[in-house]
Amino acid sequence: MQAISARPPGLRQRAALYWRLTRMHRPIGTLLLLWPTLAALFIASGGWPDPYLLFAFSLGTLLMRSAGCAFNDWADRDFDRHVARTRDRPLTAGEIEPWEAVAVFVALSLVALLLVVPMNRLVWALAVVAAFLAASYPFTKRFLALPQAYLGVAFGFGIPMAFAAVRNELPAAAWTMLASNVFWALAYDTEYAMVDRDDDLKIGIRTAAITFGRFDVAAVMTCYAITLGLLAVVGHIEDLGAPYYAGLGVAAGIAAYHYTLIRERGREGCFRAFNHNNWFGAAVFGGVLASYLAG
Repeated sequence: MQAISARPPGLRQRAALYWRLTRMHRPIGTLLLLWPTLAALFIASGGWPDPYLLFAFSLGTLLMRSAGCAFNDWADRDFDRHVARTRDRPLTAGEIEPWEAVAVFVALSLVALLLVVPMNRLVWALAVVAAFLAASYPFTKRFLALPQAYLGVAFGFGIPMAFAAVRNELPAAAWTMLASNVFWALAYDTEYAMVDRDDDLKIGIRTAAITFGRFDVAAVMTCYAITLGLLAVVGHIEDLGAPYYAGLGVAAGIAAYHYTLIRERGREGCFRAFNHNNWFGAAVFGGVLASYLAG
């Protein structure tokens, strides 16, 4: 009797695979992009952003993070099968084809680019740079000692785009906020990399956790301190009020809590610290919002 071939996945099953490919089921990545982007947009607009800009940057953040995840899985498909945390991803597990991941990246990136069409030419130019950063980041893990720093630029590029959209220029506050995002990304993504350090050493991937070595915990805490210091400079440049600095104080307390999670370098604690960075970003944005609401 002839065996019956397996039926290809239906539309619902295919949609579920794409949902996992783009990490829609794990919103932490989107939030890590969204908080600094919203903070920049509110600061650039003096606390009252244009409704379309608020919509466009919020949706654009979601789309570009999802696009980046799809492309990252395509670029890392030969590495992910050797890492316990990533071997079950749809592309690595063979549930979708490599070309599908690339197609998802292109489609989502084009939709995100359409959102900036009503904006000025400076934003258009920065959008092209943002797309390049998203596409090139996965390859930096092959040769950069601190690919998390590059990630910080890629994840934070909504900051200069927000200032450009509102002010049609890139003031000092925009670059200072972008620099702070680089150090924040170094902090939280080193925590993330500490989870996979053993696997990454075996397959030859370069990460900040490997580069920092036994100084990893100290490096993470130093990066948090620099992040907060640069954000304090932003507050001075933009003349933000006491509630903003109170938000930074809350964020500092959250960073101190992360130390208790990562000091033993356990996988569970490091992963909890990474996910908890949502509250660090929320505290900073909350301080921005409170500063403008307080008048």
